[in-house]
Amino acid sequence: MGSVRLPKERIPIIIGKEGLTKKDLEHLGDVRILVDSVDGSVSIDQRGDALKANLAVNAIQAIARGFNPEIAKTLFDDYMQLIIIPLREFAKPGSRRIEEIKGRIIGRDGKTRKVIEDLTSTKISVYGDTVSIIGDYVSVQYSREAISMIIAGKKHRSVYQYLEKRVKEIKFRKIEETFG
Repeated sequence: MGSVRLPKERIPIIIGKEGLTKKDLEHLGDVRILVDSVDGSVSIDQRGDALKANLAVNAIQAIARGFNPEIAKTLFDDYMQLIIIPLREFAKPGSRRIEEIKGRIIGRDGKTRKVIEDLTSTKISVYGDTVSIIGDYVSVQYSREAISMIIAGKKHRSVYQYLEKRVKEIKFRKIEETFG
């Protein structure tokens, strides 16, 4: 099916206590997961449904990008998705820009990330040189837009106002998505 490279510090999280996280992912995705703790690669062998196997790959990528396994497992719900935004695209090699962007997205004491998560009903992880978002299709789009605004240098207040104005719109679009 495929393989995913993991930062070595995330390998124990994929495996979980007594291998429970790995077993859960194998069961939910109907896959076999092989973890190479030396080079950090995770191989995923499809046993059944290809869609389920793809969702297992997404869940493993989410864990690799800093999400806890319980949040990553929500990707097995039909309406949930993972978006990974590479921050290297917004900074010159060797510059401190990536650290500045990460700091702005997280905010003082995690406030900015929390506000975006709360207003969009998403989960956000800032890990390595990436920002990752888990949520339903509609919410992820608004969360991504808010993060793009922060990356572009917009003031936090402007981002919060943008999201606060869109809360009703987000709810309406979710209902629209549900009932087609």
